[in-house]
Amino acid sequence: MIVRPVRPGDVDALAGIYGHFVLHGLGTFEETPPGADEMARRVAAVEALGLPYLVAEAGEVVGFAYAGLFRPRAAYRYSVEDSVYVAPGAAGQGVGKALLEAVIARCEALGLRQMIAVIGDSGNAASIALHRSLGFEHRGVVRAAGFKHGRWLDVVWMQRSLNGGDASPPSSVGLDLDREH
Repeated sequence: MIVRPVRPGDVDALAGIYGHFVLHGLGTFEETPPGADEMARRVAAVEALGLPYLVAEAGEVVGFAYAGLFRPRAAYRYSVEDSVYVAPGAAGQGVGKALLEAVIARCEALGLRQMIAVIGDSGNAASIALHRSLGFEHRGVVRAAGFKHGRWLDVVWMQRSLNGGDASPPSSVGLDLDREH
């Protein structure tokens, strides 16, 4: 398996993997699977910020992960939110861990200070364990924040410091969020 930056030809695979979780999973609260064009737009938005969008390939794309904007206000320019999705047939094989490790390393290289995981469903043991294994700490649960597949779902918040977190002032400029929202 190799972890590499996403390529334009990967968007069909991204849409397929993500679409599975939209239709059958609880990790995302989205209810209508986006098509390849929308996935391409989302990839472009992440890349426009200079953030990593990576895929794991083992003969085919078997997973993807990226760091996205945590919040649009300028004060959040040192914080990102991670997302990780692994094809159902590749779960439990270290794909998610390899992807998230690579996203963390790239975000640290950018001088970022915090990575936030917003995990759909407090019963999402695999995602919670993955994040915990990579140094994320539990920060809280928002009970019944979403309703999908006929049930109420919690949101689990986890956080990992990057580059020493808040131990010192940042030495980089952070993400280029050139406007207040």
